[in-house]
Amino acid sequence: EVSRAAFVGRAWLRMLKCPFPPPPAGVELSVNNHAADFTLSAELVPAISLSCLVHNSSQAEELLWYRGDGQVGLNDGNKVNISNICISPVNESDNGVTFTCRLARDKSVQVSVLLDIQFPPRLSGEETLHVEEEKAVTMTCNSKSNPQGQSTWYKDNQTLTLQSRHDLYQTSEIFRLSITKVQKSDNGTYTCVVDSPLGKGTKDFHLIVEDKKPIFPTEAIIAAVVVVTLTIFFGIVARRDKIFKVW
Repeated sequence: EVSRAAFVGRAWLRMLKCPFPPPPAGVELSVNNHAADFTLSAELVPAISLSCLVHNSSQAEELLWYRGDGQVGLNDGNKVNISNICISPVNESDNGVTFTCRLARDKSVQVSVLLDIQFPPRLSGEETLHVEEEKAVTMTCNSKSNPQGQSTWYKDNQTLTLQSRHDLYQTSEIFRLSITKVQKSDNGTYTCVVDSPLGKGTKDFHLIVEDKKPIFPTEAIIAAVVVVTLTIFFGIVARRDKIFKVW
């Protein structure tokens, strides 16, 4: 006869080995009426609302929201069967961020939203640059925009005429103008203009070309100092006897 303790122990063991029941077949989620992952395009609006809803379930289902890999905190009344979050205010840093709604007891049931936040060009860079003649200088125009813009460089309000001393470099966020062997004629105001379908951004760079500093012959100066020092030294030695006689 099996003891009661042994029977209870085996019963608990069977319970521990049993997995939690999976969600009923056919349980689905939707976000803003989308049952699959999607991209949400918007401009810099005051707010974006996302609503996650459980479908095909006869019981209360807890929902979780994530921004990227981080979980979003939800109020108790905003977790079961339907859950809403609001992104406010919407700004450039929200572009490319993914929000995901997941079923708490089976996180493989989920719908993700990729934010495509569109905004006009925002430009930045060092405004005033001092450079010596014959040296090289680089003006870097940092640009953030979505969609990506196209750049044009101007000098003193005229389209820049490119010369062999000019070099242009461009990425999605950097527009760079480099000038080698700078001359006095390069002095002036350079303007970076970035155009996109949503607007235009401009940034001025004031280039000040300074006179070339004279290069002193260091070796000649050192040699002259040595000669003068030795001359003084030997002069003192030669006069030593006279100095002692006076004393």
